[in-house]
Amino acid sequence: MWPVILFSLYSLGISSACDFTPSCPQETGIVCRVTKPAALVLNEKTTEVIQAAFRHASFPNITGEKSVGFLGQVTYGLTNIQVSNLSIENSEVELKEDEAIEIIIKNVSASFKGTLNYGYGTWFVNVEQLIDFEIFSSIDLHVNNKLICGNNRIAADTSDCYLTFHKLILHLHGDKEPGWFKQLFTDLISFTLKLVLKSQICKEINHAANILAAFIQEQAEDFLSYGDIGMNIDITSFPIIKENYMESYHKGHLVYKNLSVYYNTSIFSPSHLTDNRMVYFWFSEPVLDNLVLAYFLEQHLALSLTAAELQDILQEDNTESNQEILQQIFQERPANHNAAKVWSLTAPRIKITPQGTVVTSSVAVHINTSSSADLYFEVETVTVVRASYADKKLMLHPSDPL
Repeated sequence: MWPVILFSLYSLGISSACDFTPSCPQETGIVCRVTKPAALVLNEKTTEVIQAAFRHASFPNITGEKSVGFLGQVTYGLTNIQVSNLSIENSEVELKEDEAIEIIIKNVSASFKGTLNYGYGTWFVNVEQLIDFEIFSSIDLHVNNKLICGNNRIAADTSDCYLTFHKLILHLHGDKEPGWFKQLFTDLISFTLKLVLKSQICKEINHAANILAAFIQEQAEDFLSYGDIGMNIDITSFPIIKENYMESYHKGHLVYKNLSVYYNTSIFSPSHLTDNRMVYFWFSEPVLDNLVLAYFLEQHLALSLTAAELQDILQEDNTESNQEILQQIFQERPANHNAAKVWSLTAPRIKITPQGTVVTSSVAVHINTSSSADLYFEVETVTVVRASYADKKLMLHPSDPL
């Protein structure tokens, strides 16, 4: 989870035995901070995770026996247990500092259906029956989700998970047994059933939460990758939980073809981020520099412009000299003709400032004209880039430095 997500994370052999050395925090190139308001928003999806956990939980057959007075030895078995009519009233989440993400799910109503076979007898009578049953229950679920490390990624430990039963009513379909008999079986199976439900539901919550977290981290890694360019986002220390936010620390090492670029001079401090917004990502300058270097080496920092695109750009500055250039370029040229190419001569340099990310680069421009002499020039550019996020889209806004 974040709540039950990052939220929680993946139980395919989770282990907290990650090998962090004293120097590992110095390798931190990326930091992710999720604040409490974001946790509250994510909590709206928590009920969906819990419902999925209930529906996908597999319940083993339950068997038992007990000597009961005049009935003699009573044996019973519950088989083919399935969940139906599931509903959740509400859920709450709290950040317990330096401990866990506390998730409380209240009034989970569910029916458990299956088959009951039972038998009882003495020396003079023996009875065996097979009958469908339905158990109506009302449950509160309490999970303390600890963020740990598994396979060098964020993982979750939801072992501190327990269920409180407010109602557990057994209904035997088509039975002709007296009420005391039904109560007898309710008493016999309720304790064992509660243990089985707790074990399987909590296990499925852990499993579902960890699969979701693994997916989130894989998506983050894919977002930072392109072709042969990759990014190692293994964590450099255990995630932390504070009263107002959760925070994780990642390497951000460039992985490019057979080259791995490491980083061990992290300057991150918690004071670099606040908790005024829902989510923060902190990138170190070397991480961004290395990523841009790989894009430069892959020749991705180049742009071809058609005549129509170049015309739109030049007409924004409607000077007399631009009009002359336009006449030379576009005379008898179709609009989709490749009229210009712009590319970086060197790898751009990154500097992060309060005003934005400053990108400095040497750029070449080649413009095809209708005459025999094309236009070519080189220029040093300085651009301030600000990022924004809206409607699930990351947007970059370039501008001239002040």
